[in-house]
Amino acid sequence: MNWQWEVFLQDPGGAYPTYWQWMLSAWGWTVSVALLALLVALVIGAVIGTIRTLPDSPWLTRFGNAWVELFRNIPLLVQIFLWYHVIPAFFPALKDVPGFVLVVLALGFFTSSRIAEQVRAGIQALPRGQRYAGMALGFTTPQYYRYVILPMAFRIIIPPLTSETMNIFKNSSVAFAVSVAELTMFAMQAQEETSRGIEVYIAVTSLYVVSAFAINRIMAFIEKRARIPGFIVQGGTGGGH
Repeated sequence: MNWQWEVFLQDPGGAYPTYWQWMLSAWGWTVSVALLALLVALVIGAVIGTIRTLPDSPWLTRFGNAWVELFRNIPLLVQIFLWYHVIPAFFPALKDVPGFVLVVLALGFFTSSRIAEQVRAGIQALPRGQRYAGMALGFTTPQYYRYVILPMAFRIIIPPLTSETMNIFKNSSVAFAVSVAELTMFAMQAQEETSRGIEVYIAVTSLYVVSAFAINRIMAFIEKRARIPGFIVQGGTGGGH
């Protein structure tokens, strides 16, 4: 097979001197979409997951359940098209919002439904004694969730959060559908312009693999440092020793 890796040193005739620099810029857009969407997903997912476990707030619980079912059961690509083509028709102000922002919102909301389920499971896996201990200390419900429940719940759900972090990076590839200049769009355009699809897609795939591996190692380090000694989760319940 005649490899032509020098294709990345060619001038694409646009804003970038070489295809290599164009690809690095696209990688930056991919990382930006993924990290911002992850931030949105973590904040909303933590809130939704928490309110689904509140013992005396049935309406909040129903709202949380509805949020999870809505965003989890609509395909991500459809949600992006809804944000880009449909919702601005009802809210004209969104017509001036860059596609990058809409993709971040769509991907963040989609992932928040999955993180909310993990947060709920993490909270319910904690021994009831944790809740009673917080109440015995005189904490209000917001206080014992903030200082007791959530810190422990997040520590035990780091493994599934690792998978979601990797998934959100891979799912960012759908941003090409609304013309965000990320890695997948670069690959499609560079392949059409150079006719060197093998080299282009190998390079882009390598960047995805490197990024996913880096995320895995970072989350593994965090998990090791944040592990709760002696805590075991079995079948959705946990026990402390």
